[in-house]
Amino acid sequence: MEAKLKKLYFSLLIPAIVGFIAAYAVKIFLEVDLSAIKSFRIIAPLLFVLAFAFGVALPILWRTLFVRKHHGQKEIKEADLLKFEQETLYIAMITPYISLAAFFFEISRFHFFGTVLASFYAVYYFYPSRKRIRFEKRVFRAK
Repeated sequence: MEAKLKKLYFSLLIPAIVGFIAAYAVKIFLEVDLSAIKSFRIIAPLLFVLAFAFGVALPILWRTLFVRKHHGQKEIKEADLLKFEQETLYIAMITPYISLAAFFFEISRFHFFGTVLASFYAVYYFYPSRKRIRFEKRVFRAK
């Protein structure tokens, strides 16, 4: 279970990291002008809210729905827990891509650093460590 989750985690995270490197290189070497996009004032708060929604709020909601679905069961199957963890990773790992869009669109510093903070939270909290997986198995009594 741990290996599958780590493989998924890194397959979702590495393209975002490569995207940041590529976007930085494009900004430095090609000096792309995105002033037309900056005129849309709604884009910065929208990316900010989306980052916290996908990095914090939606994973909590997804966990709540999972708990409610399995309410009253003494134990759940490990396959169900694996599926839940994978879906949670899919939701949370959207956040680095939102930060990438914020970086590319050069939104205000406040909103940009907020999206980065949400990304760091999602990347750190949802890392499938052995300790976290054992904790999840114990909480849900996975067999």
